[in-house]
Amino acid sequence: MNGSPRRPLSRRTLIASGIGAAVLTATGTGPAQATQGGSATSAPRRAQAFLAAAMDGYPDHGTIRLAQSYADQAGLFSTAFTYDNALTILALLADPSGGNRAVALGDALLYAQAHDPAHDDGRLRQAYNVGPYTFYDGSPQPDGFVKADGTANVGTQFGFTGTAVGDMAWAGVALSSLAGRTGQQRFLDGAVRIGEWIERVARTDEPLGGYKFGVDGADKRLPFSSTEHNTDLVGLFGRLARLTGDKVWRERRAHARAFVEKMWEPSGGFFYTGTNDGVTINKSPIPEDTQTWTHLALASPAHSRSLDWAAAELAVRDTADRPNSTVPVGQSYEGVTFSSASLLANEGAPIADGQPRPDRNGVWFEGTAHLALALRHRGHSGDETRARRLLGSIERAQDRLGEAQTIGGTTLPARSGVVSASSPLDTGFGFGYYPYRHTGATAWYLLATARANPLRG
Repeated sequence: MNGSPRRPLSRRTLIASGIGAAVLTATGTGPAQATQGGSATSAPRRAQAFLAAAMDGYPDHGTIRLAQSYADQAGLFSTAFTYDNALTILALLADPSGGNRAVALGDALLYAQAHDPAHDDGRLRQAYNVGPYTFYDGSPQPDGFVKADGTANVGTQFGFTGTAVGDMAWAGVALSSLAGRTGQQRFLDGAVRIGEWIERVARTDEPLGGYKFGVDGADKRLPFSSTEHNTDLVGLFGRLARLTGDKVWRERRAHARAFVEKMWEPSGGFFYTGTNDGVTINKSPIPEDTQTWTHLALASPAHSRSLDWAAAELAVRDTADRPNSTVPVGQSYEGVTFSSASLLANEGAPIADGQPRPDRNGVWFEGTAHLALALRHRGHSGDETRARRLLGSIERAQDRLGEAQTIGGTTLPARSGVVSASSPLDTGFGFGYYPYRHTGATAWYLLATARANPLRG
C-alpha cells in the first residue's frame, strides 16, 4: 500500500462500492485439483472455507458480524458490502451444512437495519466495517461491526454510506430465503421492510417506469435507473408475493419487469444497462450481468439469447503475455469480462487514480459464474458443457491465484476463495476489479456449482 488516501470507486454507480488496489499479487500455487465429491479438499469445500474465514476474521469484536468482502490486500480493510453478504447467505443456504452461518449473517443484516446511526426506515447501507484498522490518513477505526454506542458501523471512511436499490434487493432476497428455509418471521419482516423502502423511495412513473437507483450518503435520491436493479426486484418481489400472499408484490414485480423488458434490444439479442433520466435508454456500455441475471429472474425464452450474446461478445482469455496481465507464466483463464467497454479499455493508463493499468482480457470470475449458472438454468443443447468449462476455469483460479492473502491479518486457508478477476480489468463504469479473493465471486461460484438460482421468485 502506498499509504495515501484513495478516492472511493463505484460498482455500476455514483455511490461508492468498488475495489481499491495498491499492491497487486497473483502467483501460482500448483495444478488444479479434482472437484468431484464432498471431501474437505474439493473446490466447493475450499470455497466454503473461505466464506467461513471471511466471517471469522475479527473474533475479538463480537459475535454479531458480517463477512469481510475482500482479502486485506485489496486495500479496503474490513469493509463488508451488503451485496456480498447477501450472496454469502445464499451460497451458505445452498450447502446443507451452512444454515447456522447463514442465520448469523441474516441476523447481522437485521441488526444493521434496526440500529442504523441516522435512519429507522428499513434501509441498509452500501457497506459496513467489521473490524479495526487505521485508515490511510492516519485516522483510527477501532470498532467491530457493532460500535461502542450499539449502532451498526457504517463504512464512512470510503464513503460507502448510500443505499442502492440493487444492494437492498439482494439483502431482501437473502432474508426472504432465510424466512423460507427457517420459517422465522423476523427474516420475512426484514425483507418486507426492505421492499417497502424501495417502493416508497425508488418507484417512478416516468416514461420508462421501473424503480430508481436509491439515495446517496446525504439521503439525496439519485435520478438514474438500472436494468440490473430492476431485475433484482423481479426476484425479490416475486419471493415476497409467494411468502406473504399479498398481491401488491405481484403488481410491484410487474412494474419492475416492465422496465427490464423495455431495455431489450431485439436486433442484437441483449439488454441495455438502464437510463439516466427515465426517458432515454443508455446504449453503452453493455454489461454482462444484465444478460445473465435477466435470464435467472425472468426465465423468458423470448429473451434467452442474451446468454449467447454475453458468451460470445464478452468472451476473454487471459494469458501472461497479455499487456498488464498478472497471470503467472504458463497459466491461462477463460470466461467473460464485465462489459463491452472492458474490451476497449485504455491499457496505457490506470483504471483510476492510484490503480494499475487494465488488461482487456482480464476474466471477471463473478460474471463468469453468473453465466455458468444461467446456462445451466437454460439447459439448451451444449449449455451444460459450456457451463462446466467456465466452472473449470474458476476452479483453476481458486487453486492458483491469490496465494498468501489474508483477512484480518490471518492467512486464508490454502487454495480457498475465488479472486474477483484474473488480472486488473476496467469495467467501463468508473471502477475496476482485481485479483483479490472475494466473497461475492466465491458465492456466485458456489451457487453455480449447486445449480441454485437466487432470483427465482
